[in-house]
Amino acid sequence: MSDTKKKILVGMSGGVDSSAAALILRDQGHEVAGLTFELWDSEDGTCGTKNDVRDAAEVCRVLGIPHFVVDFRKEFRQQVMERFVQDYRHGLTPNPCVDCNRTIKFAAFADKAKELGYDYIATGHYGRVDYDPADGRWHLTMGDDDSKDQSYVLYNLTQDQLVHSLFPLGDLSKDEIRAIAAQQGLINAKKHESQDICFVPDGDYAAFIRRHTGKTYPHGPFLDQEGHVLGEHTGIVGYTVGQRRGLGVSSNHGRLYVKQVRPEDNAVVLSDNASLFSDTLTASDVNWIPFDQLNAPLRLRAKIRYRMAEQPCTVEQTAPDRVRVVFDQPQRAVTPGQAVVFYDGDLVVGGGVIEREGA
Repeated sequence: MSDTKKKILVGMSGGVDSSAAALILRDQGHEVAGLTFELWDSEDGTCGTKNDVRDAAEVCRVLGIPHFVVDFRKEFRQQVMERFVQDYRHGLTPNPCVDCNRTIKFAAFADKAKELGYDYIATGHYGRVDYDPADGRWHLTMGDDDSKDQSYVLYNLTQDQLVHSLFPLGDLSKDEIRAIAAQQGLINAKKHESQDICFVPDGDYAAFIRRHTGKTYPHGPFLDQEGHVLGEHTGIVGYTVGQRRGLGVSSNHGRLYVKQVRPEDNAVVLSDNASLFSDTLTASDVNWIPFDQLNAPLRLRAKIRYRMAEQPCTVEQTAPDRVRVVFDQPQRAVTPGQAVVFYDGDLVVGGGVIEREGA
């Protein structure tokens, strides 16, 4: 980021990361304000709740910067929560943080910033944005703190979004962030950080879906890979690929895991652990960052879930919005609905949504 004074609106979640981002930008001499999203009606949770709004307002008061609160509950329900529910109903395992970043935190937020007269938005994500004059594009790279890097959930940002986005925490660690906040006397310097989905703080996705829709989901068969009935499941919204716990099915062949969720016949296919491994996947809804299209197979590294090391692979674009990924080593539990994100060193090349294992 240059030394030129900027008008920046910081997305203030009420947590320590976004608070530290606002503090850092303010101390750099920029004109800074905070904006907090009202996302859903709850006192509890991990993002966008009433408690978060109060914490963010107090931080902005201490920092001496304006604070705005915007009601994004309708957009969040439609673009994030409804998609989450529909994906589970269709046998997928979605990543709502990716959807929230795309539709709320870097779309609706950016529109609101422009409306309020701010040229840039900033968040407390651990990542970095840089301009490369060699190709005339904005690039996204991993944050320096490997344990906190959040580039996986940012892969679908567009060039227009990246040019207006700032990530002040990209070269800092979590411990450094907490120390900066504590030194300033911010109330959330030691605030607990949850790894749960914000609107499902107890982690019970199936119960949330039943409450949210007011519907029950029919029981159906557990099948082995040959189609033999092994037992009865309690509704497909309660299962995801790789799951072992809560199946309630015994086998003479050892532990069983969810291999596939099939909404078309309301079946859940089970297998042993070895059958969960696959070296190939197909993904769609692809977004590239350093270029618009992949014109030839490319050697990259990829992650198929947030908390894993990048794995070497070959990526080939097979259609305008579809790629085939072949890993050097088989990967466990390739899960439809999750993101596959591609890296070249610490550069985020792009990613897509996993459709299925295999080509």
